[in-house]
Amino acid sequence: MNSADAAQKYRLPHISDATLRDSAHMAGVEFTPEDATRISSLLVGVGVDLVEVGIISAAGSPDAELISAVHGEVGPERSLSLVMVRDRKQVAGALEEAGRLGCRSIMLSIPTSARHAELKLASSSLGYLKTLAKSAITQAKDRGFHVTFSGEDAARTDVERLNDYVAAGFAAGADRFRLAETVATLRPQDCAELVAGLVAIDGAEIEIHSHNMLGMAVANSFAAFDAGAAWISTTVGGIGERGGNSPLAEVLCTLRAAYGDTGRDLSQLTELTREAIRRGGFGSAFMSGPTTPHAYAYELLGQLIHPEAYETTPAEVVGNERSLRVRSRLSPALVEFALEGHDPAVDANRFCSWLAAHQEQRGNPLLDRDSIRGLAREYAALNLVTGGR
Repeated sequence: MNSADAAQKYRLPHISDATLRDSAHMAGVEFTPEDATRISSLLVGVGVDLVEVGIISAAGSPDAELISAVHGEVGPERSLSLVMVRDRKQVAGALEEAGRLGCRSIMLSIPTSARHAELKLASSSLGYLKTLAKSAITQAKDRGFHVTFSGEDAARTDVERLNDYVAAGFAAGADRFRLAETVATLRPQDCAELVAGLVAIDGAEIEIHSHNMLGMAVANSFAAFDAGAAWISTTVGGIGERGGNSPLAEVLCTLRAAYGDTGRDLSQLTELTREAIRRGGFGSAFMSGPTTPHAYAYELLGQLIHPEAYETTPAEVVGNERSLRVRSRLSPALVEFALEGHDPAVDANRFCSWLAAHQEQRGNPLLDRDSIRGLAREYAALNLVTGGR
């Protein structure tokens, strides 16, 4: 079969790329607006349909400059930003910020598994989950956004619960649903079965977002696509937390080799990968899977405190270790975690403010738990002189 015949035989997926969004979750990885401009330009050049950039949880998003840079380079119509959903009031503020930043497409990030909903929403109730999702979707549609809503940890969500939630979201007016394999657990056949059930929901348009801890992200992405998913989510080089994501190059090359997709210009794909890897500070390559230095190096507090909610294979099982790595995304709660059991004690709020200023002055070098504790000792010594805590 030649490529022309293959292209006629197969439908082709839309491709979204979350490199500039998932980096916000990635321990110690922070792209600059200049990085975002270069990477987004190359992404569109190789045929990516949608560039995902930034996370918005409230007014004054720390990713505002990244979002603005991508909008300026590829346009807001080719961009999508994630909006956190935790309660109605918070959502209203986040949507207002998204509007201020000129976003046209957003993804509402909502935890669906009972465990993740309990941790992030303080309730595992399906009724509450549906009510919150409906409210967020309605608010977003009323403001004129194209709305994707997600299922955080959807792959481990009870199937009946997930289908009920997704049906309610589309009934509320959502445009697309993202199935997030937040914690890698699925085989391709499992992924296909799960997606087939979602595609059958009235009005459903489905996207698959897989993590690569088990090395099956590309296989799961295409199993989902073959089962009816319309979108595949990727990252350049597979960059992402929890073992990385479905890597863009492998997805695009699979589309070319197995599906006859010759409509994308892949000539800049290697340059794109090298640029993203270099600018992300990974050296020459990002390594995925459970033995990589990045698999368990979490920055997000919930993942540090409740690793069992994010891991099917604990770090210790493969001889790895869980660690904290951060640059500027500091918070008093994160500092408190890093200083647990540390002497001398310092006020977490005051120290966090001091640490943020100290980091900015030094160009935001990478911090781990030991370096945060060392700086806390330095802060305490300074404040012994000034009389503060």
